[in-house]
Amino acid sequence: MTQWKSKYIGSTEQIVSGLNPSNNINHIGSNHALGLNKGESYSLSLSEQKVMAKETEVLSYWINSDINKTENSLVSTTVQAERSTMNGFDCDVPKILVVDDHPGSRMTAAALLAMEGYEVIEADSGYTAIELVTQKQPDLLLLDVMMPGMDGFQVCQLLKQDEHTRLIPVIFITALYDKRSRIQGIEAGADDFLTKPFDRLELAARVKSLIRQKRLNEDLDHAEKVLFSIARAIESRDPNTGDHCERLVTLGEAFAQFLNLSPNQIRNLTWGGYLHDIGKVGIPDVVLLKHDKLTPEEWDIMKKHVLMGEKICQPLRSMRGVIPIIRHHHERWDGSGYPDGLKEDEIPYLAQVFQIIDIYDALTSERPYKIALSQEEALRVMAEETAKGWRNPKLMLQFTEFILSRQQ
Repeated sequence: MTQWKSKYIGSTEQIVSGLNPSNNINHIGSNHALGLNKGESYSLSLSEQKVMAKETEVLSYWINSDINKTENSLVSTTVQAERSTMNGFDCDVPKILVVDDHPGSRMTAAALLAMEGYEVIEADSGYTAIELVTQKQPDLLLLDVMMPGMDGFQVCQLLKQDEHTRLIPVIFITALYDKRSRIQGIEAGADDFLTKPFDRLELAARVKSLIRQKRLNEDLDHAEKVLFSIARAIESRDPNTGDHCERLVTLGEAFAQFLNLSPNQIRNLTWGGYLHDIGKVGIPDVVLLKHDKLTPEEWDIMKKHVLMGEKICQPLRSMRGVIPIIRHHHERWDGSGYPDGLKEDEIPYLAQVFQIIDIYDALTSERPYKIALSQEEALRVMAEETAKGWRNPKLMLQFTEFILSRQQ
């Protein structure tokens, strides 16, 4: 792969992995803007003078460039135009990956986006696109649907399933008008659609909107990661609990699947495993790390950790399903728990599920003030507490069946 700096646009970078650009010169005529195919008519909203000037710059650059002249090679181009005030991203120029097996279509989209001030990367296939996403980390994909080998639907689905690329917006560029194809695109995770031929202003508006949304989502994602980091710091603050959170996550996922919970419920239960005690960040060490029995005054302080945890996570909308676990995982079936003294099904269901997992792990783990109980002993203690009215009897039976099935 050869890289070079463009002479006609100060910040332009070209990434070449094949096709001689001079072979495409015939596709650039006075009736087309930067490689428009004969069968397409894009509305560029440019004056003829600007189009001709841009074509002259591109042709002059390609003719004078010292590049590989192999006939059947492939071009993958990165273009970044002079900074434009239109896209509104002053600090960090967004990168857009244009994926299309047709060179003319790629050049057209790249030219339009470069004129808006974006850094543009090009790929000629789905396989190349996946590689470039990893290498270049673009802010958005402009993705053709109909490509040989790996089509656009497959590319989109792979990216949306990956934790590291799921937030990258995908706009499908397609000539397909049928409803079935659009439904398939939505199922693959597409964020938007543009139909060929597309208008420059519409393209710019949709790209700008999705990139702004992506950055908002990234801010939210970063906030969530900060919360998880705080939760891990709290766990390390109390070495007596060991890997309590990790064990809760593993056990919670398994029990949730046993109960046939929904994916969202499983996610909330998993996050609850990490975040249920995040409010302990506000509990003094003299109380949190005390090995002896807490005084009534100290116990009142300790109880406040559920309210502090709720307050920490409340600003994030993504935590709505986790907050009931954080606040209510110390409630009891008979109403003798805290902080609200809820009874029976007043207690949120996931809080009930999490509470049983949390208690089981505490009983089967060694602490400075207690030895670790066996599974049988832990289940016996929990059955006794259920008989006192502390636990949901039906849920406790399901948990016992779950633990016994794991032993088998």
